[in-house]
Amino acid sequence: MIASWYSPADLTALWLSLKLAMVTVIALLTIAIPLSWWLAHTRWRLRPVLEALIAMPLILPPTVLGFYLLLFLGPAGWGGQLMVAMGEQPLAFSFTGLVIGSMIYSLPFAVQPLQATFQSIGKNSLEVAATLRASPLDRFVSIVLPLSRRGLLTAGVLTFAHTLGEFGVLLMIGGNIPGRTQVASIAIYSHVEAMDYAAAHTLSLTMLGLSFTLLLVVFLFNRQVRFVSPVP
Repeated sequence: MIASWYSPADLTALWLSLKLAMVTVIALLTIAIPLSWWLAHTRWRLRPVLEALIAMPLILPPTVLGFYLLLFLGPAGWGGQLMVAMGEQPLAFSFTGLVIGSMIYSLPFAVQPLQATFQSIGKNSLEVAATLRASPLDRFVSIVLPLSRRGLLTAGVLTFAHTLGEFGVLLMIGGNIPGRTQVASIAIYSHVEAMDYAAAHTLSLTMLGLSFTLLLVVFLFNRQVRFVSPVP
């Protein structure tokens, strides 16, 4: 039944979008969790500058970010030349390049919810654990992360949904190569260019359904824990 709704190329584009979103969430949370914790507690004078840089993708046109990533990761860019020197191909127009672009473009969607969550956690529990000789890593894993499940879910789901909907950055850095860099959002654009509105409609409805479901999960979860305050 599903195969009759989508062409093989569209199924590949959908899978590539889901794969990109999953890889981006895992890779970005690995970076965003320690970065957000540091931002939530540092007194560094230049913290506002770093926060502004992290938030730039919220207002920066995606094509601008994609253009500079293309220059950096292309054969003539520093990143591309480094890959060539290592005996590898430049990362532009590759899945890895898409992951890098998605991580940068979705960075504020991961960092900001986590930073707000970490800032809301009281210090008493951490101080008590410290008196019991728990290491900083042990305190973070056993106390901070469980108390931060709301922020973690929000960051993960928003990053996943935002990656699914990316277009400008991915088109600039990855092009439109079927089976390699053509994700669902770009496939929709290709269908519209070819005036194949039926295929574009099917993919668009699929993306609408996925986006709504992901956001619904966040709102339902936040509603359940709305009246549960963190341990002071």
